[in-house]
Amino acid sequence: MPEASTARPALDKKKSIILGILWVAVIVFIFVRVIPQVGSSYKDAVTALESMSAGAVACIVLSLLVYLLVYGLPFMAATPGLAYWRSQQLNQAAYVITKCVPGGGAFGLGVQYEMLASYGVGPTVSTAAITAVGVWSLFVTLGLLVLGVAAIQLSGHAALSYFWPATVGVLALAVAILAFGFFVRSEDAARRIGSIGNRIAAPFVRRFRKGRSIDLVSAAVKLRADIADLVTRRWLVITGAQTSVSITQFLIFYLSLRGVEGWGAAGTSMLVAFGAFAVAQIGLMIPITPGGLGTVDATMIAVLIALGVDAGAATAADLVWRSASLVPQIMVGLVALLTWSRQESRALAMREATGGERTGEVES
Repeated sequence: MPEASTARPALDKKKSIILGILWVAVIVFIFVRVIPQVGSSYKDAVTALESMSAGAVACIVLSLLVYLLVYGLPFMAATPGLAYWRSQQLNQAAYVITKCVPGGGAFGLGVQYEMLASYGVGPTVSTAAITAVGVWSLFVTLGLLVLGVAAIQLSGHAALSYFWPATVGVLALAVAILAFGFFVRSEDAARRIGSIGNRIAAPFVRRFRKGRSIDLVSAAVKLRADIADLVTRRWLVITGAQTSVSITQFLIFYLSLRGVEGWGAAGTSMLVAFGAFAVAQIGLMIPITPGGLGTVDATMIAVLIALGVDAGAATAADLVWRSASLVPQIMVGLVALLTWSRQESRALAMREATGGERTGEVES
């Protein structure tokens, strides 16, 4: 059955400009004022960077290439029948929008729907895939926090100062998984969750929607119907895909840290490095900057120093990791977004010329 094209998402230019100014101000403040305070001066970091060998740089580049390849797996795992390169194009395009466009989360969501529609994926399958990828990303982030604290404890360092964040992470992860499990398995649970959502949203709806109602019960029931079969059949594959993205990103960070310290020296253990990396991912849940930019960095540097890593090496490693995992991926994401946009424009022109419609290629 042909699927109708959805309307292209549009940005609120005024809101985007305001958010952009605020985000840039916060990011500049974190990198200019906060990081030199919790870490070291950038002069010390540059000194540490100058000691990196060509072999260390080559290892970082290789780990980056693996990470970029793995980044294409989540949507392929969550969308049965979707080709790898289309999944790669979709995820990379969404990444660059989320990182570079103020308020890009909502806009990126619209682009994801539009890209999936252009691949012949229907609205039901698209909703299930996008929801699954988002939910599993949250699960992995919370799980990393718990594993990070465990790694710090196993490394021989006292993890008491991270006890409460870990406890909150365990509880949040348990509640999220249980709630999601009930939601998927029971239509009644979906109705209850939608009803709770209605009560929570009611004050905001009355204030901002000016009398227009919102029915989260129907939305929850439909979402549950869309996603239940997918997560029942493919939860393990989706978990593996999302986890692999985090593991390969950690690999970039660990190689950056060891490269700065020098492979010939004793250096930081993998447990300590993983503990700092994993605990710092909680910064992704602080929505004051896109993708935890700055908040994750400051947290990671602070934890590394608390665990005995040299301040200059910790700051330098974070800068290498951030540059290696951000700049190349933005470039790849831009290429993916521009390539898809050009392909879709040509396809649209052809459909208008022939009076045709998109045809379904990927089915649930």
